[in-house]
Amino acid sequence: MTDRIPTGTTTRDTGRALRHEHALAVAHAVQCPYCIDAYTQDCQQKGADIEQMTEALHVAVAIRGGASLVHGMQMREKAGKLGM
Repeated sequence: MTDRIPTGTTTRDTGRALRHEHALAVAHAVQCPYCIDAYTQDCQQKGADIEQMTEALHVAVAIRGGASLVHGMQMREKAGKLGM
């Protein structure tokens, strides 16, 4: 992760930039189009590149994918109880 920190950047600046990337990941996870637009712009203004923002998207995909899998198993369990 140190390759993402520009020379002369303080830990505090890096923490702020990562908070904005985290907010972008949450915006994707909750599927808020307005939030996605706002945090995409915010991340770019804070110096994040497309690869860093795509990493945030991948986190959201992993979180939502896991939840979808669990809900799919819930459906299969219910169908099994109903004798399907």
